[in-house]
Amino acid sequence: MKTSILKSSVLAFLITGGALMAQEDATPSMRDYLAPEKSQRNIFEDPKGESPAYDGVKVSVGGDFALQFQSLDHTTEAASLGNVGATTTPNTLIKMGSDFNLPTANLDVNAYLAKGVKLHLRTYLSARHHNEAWVKGGYLQIDDLDFIKDGFAADIMKHARVKVGMDEINYGDYHFRRTDNAEAINNPFVGNFIMDNFSTEAFGEAYVFYNGFIGMLGISNGKLNQTAVKGENYNSPSVYAKLGWDKQLNPDLRVRLTGSFIQTNGLSTGGYLYNSDRAGSRYYYVLLTQNDAMGTSNYATGRFNPGFKKMKAVQINPFVKYQGLEFFGAIEHVSGNKASGMNMRDTDGNYTQLAAELLYRFGGKEQFYVGGRYNTISGKDDETADERKIDRFNIGGGYYMTKNILAKIEYVNQKYNNSPVWGATSALQGGEFKGLMIEATIGF
Repeated sequence: MKTSILKSSVLAFLITGGALMAQEDATPSMRDYLAPEKSQRNIFEDPKGESPAYDGVKVSVGGDFALQFQSLDHTTEAASLGNVGATTTPNTLIKMGSDFNLPTANLDVNAYLAKGVKLHLRTYLSARHHNEAWVKGGYLQIDDLDFIKDGFAADIMKHARVKVGMDEINYGDYHFRRTDNAEAINNPFVGNFIMDNFSTEAFGEAYVFYNGFIGMLGISNGKLNQTAVKGENYNSPSVYAKLGWDKQLNPDLRVRLTGSFIQTNGLSTGGYLYNSDRAGSRYYYVLLTQNDAMGTSNYATGRFNPGFKKMKAVQINPFVKYQGLEFFGAIEHVSGNKASGMNMRDTDGNYTQLAAELLYRFGGKEQFYVGGRYNTISGKDDETADERKIDRFNIGGGYYMTKNILAKIEYVNQKYNNSPVWGATSALQGGEFKGLMIEATIGF
């Protein structure tokens, strides 16, 4: 039955795609400037170039929609999962089937407010974690200072940018390729990284662009939920930076290499880097038991948050595209303390995350692709703790029916090491989930 449903779904995607294939206009437009992530693949920071002429406020309204068909199974090597509640009935994994997940949707509002001044606002209309509408955040991006005086600091602003807001901070390169609730068109696979380095905070960032080099220095208040109440815990801003080089060396070859660093300084703040996605994981309900919360209360299944406060994290991201062959990688190391209030542990813990994506894009407009991703994390909560290890492998492909419509399919397999560090009755001890995911997404 599962095979029949999956074959029918794939066939429907391909037939629909053949009917909808349209000609793509490569000419940049104001819409491209306001939302470049919707019109091109492999966009990281907004390209720095001459700002469009300003002849009044321009507003562009866009959106994203995504729907997955999930067919995953899960198992565990844990000797016991305990009992169901206060009964003597042995606890078990929930039964997984094959069906559609809750569709997700975003609403984007982008505005051009002055020459080189761009506003972006995103609202999650439906998400795994919040079924109701929920404002993700937004930012103001300033590429020119002509609103002060025509040509003001033009020689500086030719290479500079200022960005402020309450939105995702620019740590690492992966957050540009990840799925942001319904915006899944830039992610060649269905899920995000195991340690999903994504955080929405109040921030300010200053950029320099020069001959392919990129430099960025940022500061945030380290908070996901904003309040002026200090409380009893220690709060302090976070600082982060990025340095990189991105160059189209010839028509066939593009090379990008960046390094990012972040230092979070708070105890009640500063622990959100791997725990801030308000949308939720794409792998629904995996390795949950009858005792676990369901629905919006348990939205991060398949991910791992080290739970550190006062973290230091470094991420290096290579990206190479030669004709249709494309590689993206991530090497990340994070260290910190699993603090409780002001009581710090004697030793810090640390985790390392590695990821590699290899794709081959083909077709007249590279509208098809196939590829694989390997993602692994390993580390300890502190020097005396047992090691945690998670491995994930994805293989799949996709079809851009138009530049705004993508259908993709993947096989995923994720395994946890069989260690008591996960908990005496945790399904994560020797846990595994695997199976097929199909996703259709629209972004405009």
